[in-house]
Amino acid sequence: MTGTKVNKSVADINDRIRRGDAVVVTAEEMVEIVRNKGEVGAAKEVDVVTTGTFGAMCSSGAWLNFGHSDPPIKIQRAWLNDVEAYTGVAAVDAYIGATKLSETRGFDYGGAHVIEDLVRGKEIEVRAIAYGTDCYPRKELKTILTKDDINQAVLCNPRNAYQRYDAATNSRDETIYTYMGTLLPNYGNVTYSGSGSLSPLHNDPNYETIGIGTRIFLGGAQGYIFWEGTQHAPAKAMGTIMTIGNLKEMDARYIRGATIEKYGTTLYVGLGIPIPVINERVAKTTGVSDEEIKTDLTDYGVPRRDRPILREVTYAELKSGKVEIRGKEVPVSPLSSLKQAREIANTLKHWIEDKRFFLSQPVEGLSTDQVFKPLKQVTAVPFVRDIMTREVVTAKPSDPIASTAKIFADRGFDHLPIVDARGRLVGIVTSWDIAVAVGTGKKKLSEVLTSKVITALENEPVDAVARRLEKHKISGVPVVNSCGELRGILTSQDLSKLLGRRGR
Repeated sequence: MTGTKVNKSVADINDRIRRGDAVVVTAEEMVEIVRNKGEVGAAKEVDVVTTGTFGAMCSSGAWLNFGHSDPPIKIQRAWLNDVEAYTGVAAVDAYIGATKLSETRGFDYGGAHVIEDLVRGKEIEVRAIAYGTDCYPRKELKTILTKDDINQAVLCNPRNAYQRYDAATNSRDETIYTYMGTLLPNYGNVTYSGSGSLSPLHNDPNYETIGIGTRIFLGGAQGYIFWEGTQHAPAKAMGTIMTIGNLKEMDARYIRGATIEKYGTTLYVGLGIPIPVINERVAKTTGVSDEEIKTDLTDYGVPRRDRPILREVTYAELKSGKVEIRGKEVPVSPLSSLKQAREIANTLKHWIEDKRFFLSQPVEGLSTDQVFKPLKQVTAVPFVRDIMTREVVTAKPSDPIASTAKIFADRGFDHLPIVDARGRLVGIVTSWDIAVAVGTGKKKLSEVLTSKVITALENEPVDAVARRLEKHKISGVPVVNSCGELRGILTSQDLSKLLGRRGR
């Protein structure tokens, strides 16, 4: 290629693999080679860099063809171990999605577990119903199948191997359960995903060698990239790929169904991409270190699309097991397995060295500048600030119970926020608290207030707060700003009025 000091083709490298002359290293090994020899020296020495990642890839699933029954059936709906599969294609084809939940076991079992069971060779119960036609008269079917009984079982994943993920933490006063795992209150922990310097797309961010038709390691077998992944956003270093491979050849060591607590099911997928070192530019990107790979530490306690970014962190920091947030050292835990990622990179390296795996030239490149767009919405989403009550009666911790009881009696309140001299929320009392206090002879609000308060922010979507009320079985929440200052109150009555307006 013009302007490069090293110029190798994929065909040249495959010839070296056939002769047993190819130099193959993992991405972690390449970091040291580039440091010591520079990108040109590394490009001259190394032919292939192997990568690996093993993490939750929710956007995964499998196409299955069951074959025709006698009499034949045109399947309208189908369930595999009580997990419904999509059947809106041909008569006996179905797609089982990783995050689809069992109708009988809930979060404990889903499409991801069905896929793992198929890979393991386990028996799967298949139930199907149909409306019946002249050529497909059968209306019901129930049978037991394994992967060997199915014509095709193809792992077909719309979005895998994110180039990077946001690291997640939680500013709220309560534990929350997300696709980034369990996040403790008040920045109590940080979670992250991805393998850093081993991450496949970080090793070729310009897609010089990765594209449609690239042969990859997928679930312990050979697979392919067949398109850019959904939500592909390379301009933000968040590229993704669509992948495909023969499920029947895969190994359950690299295909695992999992449940994320109180969130749902997902499929852990082992994936590795070999990067042919065709020039010094590719050598440089394959030599990227964890210290150079950065991501955003994001507050998942704010349930909206544009969550607040607290700071930028490196994968070196994340892998150290701790990061600093606002002067406090916070523990970090990974959601993906670095051990498995290393194993995948090394397995792929050995496959190439043993002449069992050859590189493929992409037939078309992937976009390098595509921007991921949010959902177009034709109706405005209500936020807390739009419907909250702004004029709020408050009290102070030192206020007497007797005068507070009169406020409740006169106003018909259920909740009374308690604030300090600066207007910051310090607690809340309910009508029940006051009734008990009067009966037990308590004198001041400080003796009965609840200091751990479930709150809302002004810029939160109403739907998120409605879920919080339901989750904690409460009828209202104080609304505060980022400094904890009281800005209003949102009650179930406010939500009821909103629902009334929506129904008109």
